[in-house]
Amino acid sequence: MRKLMAMALVVALLVGVAVPAAYAGTATNVALGLASFAVFNQVVGGFLAPRPVYAHPVPVVIERPVPVYREVIVTTPPPVPVYSNVVYYPHGRYVLRGDGVYTAYQWVWIPNVAAVPPVPPPPPLH
Repeated sequence: MRKLMAMALVVALLVGVAVPAAYAGTATNVALGLASFAVFNQVVGGFLAPRPVYAHPVPVVIERPVPVYREVIVTTPPPVPVYSNVVYYPHGRYVLRGDGVYTAYQWVWIPNVAAVPPVPPPPPLH
């Protein structure tokens, strides 16, 4: 086997050295040379190249891990404290007016009405 491969190598080297360099010539000759190479490659290469083997695909079984469910405790946040829009003072109060969207917020001071003194009793009749 080694002798056969050595002999093939020697023959290939001798042919490579003995054959003169190719001269392409005009553009037409170049195109014809490339075309003849393409035809030769298709004709000879079809017999020498191994044919692809098409086989049915092997079914693949993918094992997925079993999902593990954990108990999740959902806690709701404490309720938002309700803020009053009125702040009381001994002599009056502030009232927040407006909705902040269509009307701007505005604090308005409203004083307490002075207490009306009690009505004095009517004078005695003589």
